[in-house]
Amino acid sequence: MKILLAIDDSECSTAAADAVMRQFRPRETEVRVLHVDEWPKGLPISMQFAGGASAAGDLCALHETIRRKNGALVADVARRLESTGFNARTELRSGDASHEILDAAAEWQPDLIVMGSHGRSGFNRLVLGSVSDHVVRHADCSVEVIRDAGHREIA
Repeated sequence: MKILLAIDDSECSTAAADAVMRQFRPRETEVRVLHVDEWPKGLPISMQFAGGASAAGDLCALHETIRRKNGALVADVARRLESTGFNARTELRSGDASHEILDAAAEWQPDLIVMGSHGRSGFNRLVLGSVSDHVVRHADCSVEVIRDAGHREIA
């Protein structure tokens, strides 16, 4: 079985990785751990208004720090999977998360996409959108959305 595990740095993604380890047989499952860098989404306010001669360099340095953090994130999840016997590989992409997840799935053709859900509702869901909803609606394969029981947003 081929599983595309789409993660970010949230507890929801930790729950998704845990679900893969609980539900599937390691020796029969290949997992691709994917993280999408949505730069500059999430850029700190202080950096959005940066000016002066050092602003561009500061932004590039911040982005490189974030890329290293993202690389470490997927590597850590892959190591956890491998420690329980899964064949795991990592992939980093840049762009819109929902589109990049769907593109990765179209290219690799997994049997299943597993991802966490932040559990947003109401106004926050309207404004922030839902990557998992978009992927569920448009994926060519099955999608399992895992919610972290300890993380619920009230709108």
